[in-house]
Amino acid sequence: MKQYLNVVTAYIIMFTLIIFVGVFQSWSQALSILNYCLISAVMTIGANIQWGYAGLINFGIMGYTALGGLAVVLVSVAPVPEAWKAGGINMVGSLGIVVAMIFLIRYVLKRIQKSKQRNYLIAGIIVIGILLIRLVAGPGIESIEAVEPAKTGFLGGLGMPILFSWIVGAFFAGGLAYIIGKIALGLRADYLAIATLLIAEIVVSIIKHEDWLARGVKNVIGLKRPVPYEIDLQTAPWFINLVEKLNSGKLKVIDTISERQDVLNQLVIDASSVYVKLCMAGLFLSVVIILLIVTQKALYSPWGRKMRAIRDNEDAASAMGKNVVKEHLLIFILGSAVVGLAGAMMVTNDGLFTPGSYRPMRYTFVIWVMVIVGGTGNNFGAILGGFVVWFLWVEAAPIALFLINLFTSHLPETNALKIHLIESAPYFRFLMIGTGVLLIMRYRPQGILPEKIIKQ
Repeated sequence: MKQYLNVVTAYIIMFTLIIFVGVFQSWSQALSILNYCLISAVMTIGANIQWGYAGLINFGIMGYTALGGLAVVLVSVAPVPEAWKAGGINMVGSLGIVVAMIFLIRYVLKRIQKSKQRNYLIAGIIVIGILLIRLVAGPGIESIEAVEPAKTGFLGGLGMPILFSWIVGAFFAGGLAYIIGKIALGLRADYLAIATLLIAEIVVSIIKHEDWLARGVKNVIGLKRPVPYEIDLQTAPWFINLVEKLNSGKLKVIDTISERQDVLNQLVIDASSVYVKLCMAGLFLSVVIILLIVTQKALYSPWGRKMRAIRDNEDAASAMGKNVVKEHLLIFILGSAVVGLAGAMMVTNDGLFTPGSYRPMRYTFVIWVMVIVGGTGNNFGAILGGFVVWFLWVEAAPIALFLINLFTSHLPETNALKIHLIESAPYFRFLMIGTGVLLIMRYRPQGILPEKIIKQ
């Protein structure tokens, strides 16, 4: 138990800070931070599986996150019959061409020995396939995007439960990771990082510009929820009675019935938001706990020890008969699948899918900072890093504004310096996160909770 004392202490401090937000700001804000901390924790678990377990640098995290979000749209949104009628056959035909291309290429790779002839044949299959796809899909895409573009303009989804889309999001990301891994995992570490980052940009660009798939930058709103809607709670008698009972002391001191009713209505509105976020937090926390248990078991299993051996010395592990390429591919798929799951959770929490918000050049490195700050190779550390960095990302502006007002309280409200500092408060998050990372790298170079090898 002593070895986990630092872990317990760090998490107590973190949850205490979130409680302070609830006390001094609002419980709705505190639960919003908690939910995004939990989603960030899932992302950092995925990144830590790849980097902490196997030493693989994957800068394509936002691509897998976007695929997870896309899965929510394709699974949970109701289908658009008019769009399917206008161009559905064309898109199904294009999918058939893609499948045929894959099987033809696999057939050529198996039947023909490595040669220039085989390369030319594969290139020919790809070129002809792309031309056929353009001929078949082009008219279909135009017809689909012309169907009420302000409201739909896309095929829609399958109309299935949204929780099922979380699993599909993980499979989407894992499938893409398998393709990328087959191509790019042979690259040196720095080239692998560049390749994965560029592939993420390609994935996000496709999702943003293919309106027939998920409306592109026009966004998909009003997605299903696995928890009740606030408006339904605000009209539910059981919920109104519960809020009234919990706030009976506050309501008794109000004299007039009309004022009491107005206060109760406001309390119900506030409580409905808290209740929904609390339900979402329960779902997200369940996912984090399950992943933590599984990853901890894996880390200290023979398989985990093998992965760390490969990470520390690939040549020695290969000399001992370990298939390094195969193990790297497996860990790459697993980590990417977890990130895809996080992407689906994030879209579910937001209730909308906004492809324009996925910026690989920016947010990928925020996730990496979370892993490095928390502690590479330590699952508890990776999760803590997600909490710490996201908390600072959200609360940096309020904290900066409080400190600015405190230290400039002696200055008049019209003072130019005071006005400039107050207007610049939102940008202090970059200063605080940068300073925090520098301090941690100076005094805790292995992270807040560094990796510990437990001998068993």
